[in-house]
Amino acid sequence: MFFSIAQSAETEGMPQLNTEFWVSQIFWLILTFGGLFIILSKFILPKISSNLEIRKAQILENIETAEKQKEAAESKDNEYEKIILNTKNEAKNYFTQAREKILKDIEKKRYSLESEINEEIKVAENEINNLKKSSPEKINKIAIEASADLIKQITGLEVNNSSITAIVEDLSKKNKDKLYEI
Repeated sequence: MFFSIAQSAETEGMPQLNTEFWVSQIFWLILTFGGLFIILSKFILPKISSNLEIRKAQILENIETAEKQKEAAESKDNEYEKIILNTKNEAKNYFTQAREKILKDIEKKRYSLESEINEEIKVAENEINNLKKSSPEKINKIAIEASADLIKQITGLEVNNSSITAIVEDLSKKNKDKLYEI
């Protein structure tokens, strides 16, 4: 029964089931897919592969550049932290030296030189206050220069120092309490 259905389909116009056309169908199938394979393998796939390699190289280069810039930023940040720490230590040293000097003078001239001691305390406080007043300016100046250099290195563009100055001064005002901790 199945065989008779296949024969009737053959005679009714389904050439793909007709065995006399199988050889030509196989020929054209091999020729078409072989041609597509050759075109894809020789022209299209090498271009795609080349583009993927170029993209991969560009991504790796961008990652490497970003890591270098990150290291540069971290080193600038470390320098900034060292400057702040050194300034705090200098202020502590000035205060400690002034205090030691005052204590020695108090022991030597406890009752008779009370006015001299008060004068030296004022001098020490003025020195500390002057140091506190001048430290943020120095720190801000270094931060502005470091930021401008860092932005120039990262973007390659010259930045207006007034913009950086405004940002640094704003951050300095916000962090004022942290800078004066002793």
